[in-house]
Amino acid sequence: MWNEPYLETCCRSALHRLVLVGDAGRPPGLKDGPCLSRLQGMGLAEAGADGRWHVTFAGRDGHAALVNPRLARMAAAAAVGATATAPVR
Repeated sequence: MWNEPYLETCCRSALHRLVLVGDAGRPPGLKDGPCLSRLQGMGLAEAGADGRWHVTFAGRDGHAALVNPRLARMAAAAAVGATATAPVR
């Protein structure tokens, strides 16, 4: 059964940009502001005290599952003792 949250393409992109910028965060007032607010409502992003947007731990997991599922499979394989470079099918 499908139990993953659905993200529009623009919101998946916003989540990916949050992961890419890392600790620096994304400044407020950009075009992806509505998506960042939506991600915050889902617990995937948060606005810091400085107003910059940051990815949450749940957001990192969501990114792995929703944006880069191959990476999520590799991480799962590594967690059970397989090598991360082995092909996952």
